[in-house]
Amino acid sequence: MNGLFGLPLAFATPLVLTALIGLPLLWFLLRLVPPRPRRIAFAPTRLLLDIPPKEETPARTPWWLTVLRLLLAALIILAAAGPIWNPPVAGPAASGPVVLLIDSGWPAAASWEARRASAQGVVADADLQGRGVILIPTGEPPLDPRVLRPTEARERLRTLSPVPHVPDRAPALASLAKALEATPGAAVIYLSDGVALEGGEGIPAEIVRVVGQHPLTTLADGVREPLALAGADNAIDALTVKVLRADRDTQPRQGVVRALDMRGLALGQAAFDFEPGARETQARIDLPVEIRNEIARLEIVDEASAGAVQLLDKRWRRRTVGLVSGTAADQRQPLLAPSYYLTRALAPFADVRTAEGAGTSEAIDRFIDQKLPVIILSDVGTLPDETHARLARWIEGGGVLVRFAGPRLANGSDDLVPVTLRRGGRVLGGSLSWEQPQTLGGFTAEGPFRDVPVPNDVTVQRQVLAEPDGLLAARTWATLSDGTPLVTGERRSAGTLVLFHVTADTSWSNLPLSGAFVDMLRRVVALGGSSAAEADNGGTTATATTGETVAPSRLLDGFGAFRPTTPTAKAIPVGYNGRASADHPPGFYGPPEGLVAVNALLPRDRLVALDLTGLGTLEPYRAGTPQDLRTPLLIAVIALLLVDSLIVFVLGGGLSRLTARRAAPAAALVLALALGLVAGLPGGIALAQTAPPSPPAAAAPAPKPMTPAEMDFAVKATSSTRLAYVITGDAETDEVSRSGLAGLTRFLGERTALEAGEPMGVDLSRDELAFFPLIYWPIVPGAAKPSPETLARVDSFMKQGGTVVFDTRDAETVLPGSNGAGSPANDTLRAILAGLDIPELEPVPRDHVLTKAFYLLRDFPGRFSGGKTWVEALPAAEEGEERPARAGDGVSPVVITSNDLAGAWAVAEDGQPLLPMSSAGPRQRELAFRAGANLVMYVLTGNYKADQVHVPALLERLGQ
Repeated sequence: MNGLFGLPLAFATPLVLTALIGLPLLWFLLRLVPPRPRRIAFAPTRLLLDIPPKEETPARTPWWLTVLRLLLAALIILAAAGPIWNPPVAGPAASGPVVLLIDSGWPAAASWEARRASAQGVVADADLQGRGVILIPTGEPPLDPRVLRPTEARERLRTLSPVPHVPDRAPALASLAKALEATPGAAVIYLSDGVALEGGEGIPAEIVRVVGQHPLTTLADGVREPLALAGADNAIDALTVKVLRADRDTQPRQGVVRALDMRGLALGQAAFDFEPGARETQARIDLPVEIRNEIARLEIVDEASAGAVQLLDKRWRRRTVGLVSGTAADQRQPLLAPSYYLTRALAPFADVRTAEGAGTSEAIDRFIDQKLPVIILSDVGTLPDETHARLARWIEGGGVLVRFAGPRLANGSDDLVPVTLRRGGRVLGGSLSWEQPQTLGGFTAEGPFRDVPVPNDVTVQRQVLAEPDGLLAARTWATLSDGTPLVTGERRSAGTLVLFHVTADTSWSNLPLSGAFVDMLRRVVALGGSSAAEADNGGTTATATTGETVAPSRLLDGFGAFRPTTPTAKAIPVGYNGRASADHPPGFYGPPEGLVAVNALLPRDRLVALDLTGLGTLEPYRAGTPQDLRTPLLIAVIALLLVDSLIVFVLGGGLSRLTARRAAPAAALVLALALGLVAGLPGGIALAQTAPPSPPAAAAPAPKPMTPAEMDFAVKATSSTRLAYVITGDAETDEVSRSGLAGLTRFLGERTALEAGEPMGVDLSRDELAFFPLIYWPIVPGAAKPSPETLARVDSFMKQGGTVVFDTRDAETVLPGSNGAGSPANDTLRAILAGLDIPELEPVPRDHVLTKAFYLLRDFPGRFSGGKTWVEALPAAEEGEERPARAGDGVSPVVITSNDLAGAWAVAEDGQPLLPMSSAGPRQRELAFRAGANLVMYVLTGNYKADQVHVPALLERLGQ
């Protein structure tokens, strides 16, 4: 019972079809025999009998009536031949049982009913021939094959289902070899899915080797090619997933990928389109990251198989990371800033948020309010007590705090680090020095970096050292070649503390330039949940230790639907990232708060089509059950007989005997039937689908409306460039500050191009500080320490590029070499600085750009000349480098002096000095004004002068 001309049509008794050869003879006979003439009764016809007859040619049957009757004869012959639509597959002729080798992996699931129907047809044919059946599914555990009765085989096929993984065909082929060895006269029918993973193209040759001389029939075509999903990527702006197919189908094909949450609710969908001959395409789902993080399942619509499903766990979700940098925001070289390296490294797997225009404390508070799971602090030293306490509570609630070292952290002290740190640091060429830069030694087996390849090109020139204690080894995740820690981590309640002992830029090491840096950050960020709510539950990934396993909780069957767990499914390691197998079916493993997804395909997997041309006779699958066509053909024969009879009746004059009165109701009946058929045609209704509204993105709180006083202050402060001083509450000190800055402003107007406005006093707790480039803060001994909120405002001002000049005005009363010990003003200053994130400081070096910003200076005197002026420490000069002026990436946010600068600048309305100098000559006051001019020009122009002093050398190199 084979198909006819490629159609699923066969005949029970095909020899009957030979009668069709007689149809031309029937045509001749029908044309030769005329139709019966019409008879009309006419009485005078008796007179015509005596007339001799003429030779007449009889009338022939009309050709269209002859064709109708030939069709009637052909239908009778076809019905007698026993036609069957979609006939069952007939196995090759053999005396032994039929061996059914059935591919029962997930690629067969989408067309499983067609495959099962074809197998049932083979069993039915074997039953008619009195042959037994041997079933060998490739997805079932290998068993000793045995011959089944057709009834047993039917029941076995009824309960057989596809497995949710790609089966290993080798055990099934071993069972096939045993079956053929035990039954020499057996015939093999292979129900193939036609698909394998890359690397499995040799299966057909192996089947040919096992089958040998036994008859072989292969079913492969007639069903839709399977599609699969692999490699979902939660990118910056959208979710993309690869859609795969084998390469045997060169036709274009379209489809839709749907995204569902854990409850099965649809969150979005995207179309995909295969180009002709393409094996891979992508579906892109554009949704906000908050909604994308809720996706737990991707599936191809109308493709019921485990391979067409991708399950997503918390490892896949795109985390939102808050980034806080301790450096000023107006750096002249943003591409070398720590935030640039961190943003680029985090971009492939996380959304980075920065608090533009906010200080360290405000940024941390904002990120905690937004319930971010991970916060990164880059070289942030001292934190205000309130911020420190809130950050500690956030960590204990499940947050992940990642800190990077730097000058501020090296000289700061707090307990938000996993290990105790030594003050200062270990520098190439320092007191704790190396002869050569250290390389990366390796990653500990207990840390999250254990599977990251160790790069051999990472070197470290400086690091923050940890104090050795009994817990250091257990908290070390990465070490240098000399055994000192590079990365340490500690679990605190439900959260995690991580410290990189180097900076996030390249000033201390080249780790940020390595690909390992991205992998390390990926694993650190994965320790947190996708939101604070999830982080509050802890996390299996964060707490897991090597060797910990999780049991299956919800598994997929071969059709891609969730089913209960089975006793044969085994637990997996927490960090399992392999392909699904018989021991580890696809699905979710672990508790609800720490699910681990296992999928049928890995991101790197690709599908290939098997070359089945050498596997015996190729047959298509039968998509439906066999249909006996004799009944519809006999009905057609009866209908044609009725039509023929009606035509003969009409041609014989029978219609003329019908009266017009009887014809009218018949015509009306036909018209009514036609109208009823037209009215019964269904119409289509299109349903519009709308995407769910996107939630508003997290943003900074809306600013409060300004009061009239605040508006007047802002207008006055921005009408021209102005210097500012802190209103201390001491009338005499505030008047000296105002007069001093007014005198400096007048000096700048006379000696430079700057036309500044009158200085303004600012209340640190109330007024906006961002309007001023420089704020002069005279320290009043014994003054109350500002509130944490006020210090946070000052810290934010310095982080956004402003400069604060602290002046203790006690250079004459402090003993040389005592570092201000015993000075009330210095004690007050220390209390203030303890609440600020102050960078590493140093006395102004001779080659600092501040000494050349306008005048060439060596010292910065005020009323007194004995005190040192401190600024942010510059990076160490490279070996052999000779530069006339050096500067950092930006302006020093803090300047500390004790020389009473404002006292030297203070002048009356007539220009006369208000306060005496410590020396008798006028030269010191002139130098004090010049120092003030350099300070203002440095604050306004940054490291501009450091670039200008190199112009002669640059021109010389260019040959000009």
